[in-house]
Order: sequence, then C-alpha cells, then structure tokens
Amino acid sequence: MKEIIILIRPEKLEDIKKILDDINCGGMTLSTVMGCGTQKGTTMEDGDVVNELKGFKTSINLLPKVRVEVVVEDHKVETIIDKVRETCVTGHVGDGKIFIRNIEDVIRIRTGERGIKAL
Repeated sequence: MKEIIILIRPEKLEDIKKILDDINCGGMTLSTVMGCGTQKGTTMEDGDVVNELKGFKTSINLLPKVRVEVVVEDHKVETIIDKVRETCVTGHVGDGKIFIRNIEDVIRIRTGERGIKAL
C-alpha cells in the first residue's frame, strides 16, 4: 500500500476528487494549507507583507493550497500520478507536488480488518 499526498491549487480540487472517485480509491482526507516553494508566494508586485519576528524582518508570502491524502493499493499509484499531472499542469510555477510513502499496515477501527480489506 502507498500513501499519496497531493498538494494542488485550490481551484483543481474538484478535478482531483473526480479522478480519485473514478479510480475508486475508497476515501480521501482534505486539508487547506498554506505554503510556498519555487513560486515564492504571491505574484503581486507589492503583495509581500513584511513582519518582524523575534527581531528579524521577514516576508510572509504563503499561498493557499489543498492537501489531498489517499492510501491506495500499489498498482493504482502510477495511474493516479498520470491523471493528476494531466489535470493539474498549467505550465506555471506553483502547480503543486505529489509525495508517495510506503504504508506498512492499516486497521479499520470498527471491524478490526487489516490491510487492503481495511481500505
């Protein structure tokens, strides 16, 4: 099993939900998050907010993103990656990231089922 963490632009959320529903991933967890990477935050010329934090001037330039987390069977991972990339790519910095982690086990609390049956 693999955990896929997808960080995307908020406007792409409905597209991602449709992809995951079509693949029948079983469930997902969504979080609204803030962050920056290569995009370096806002694209407005004077949009940076300068604050003082512990005596140091710092620029707060975080952008809203959506974090989608799913745990799927190994054979579904590449399909999800391909479809997410096709759907979310704009060609501009800030399209997002996909992280993949191994999952050792999963247990459904209600029934005690383990592994793939618990997904």
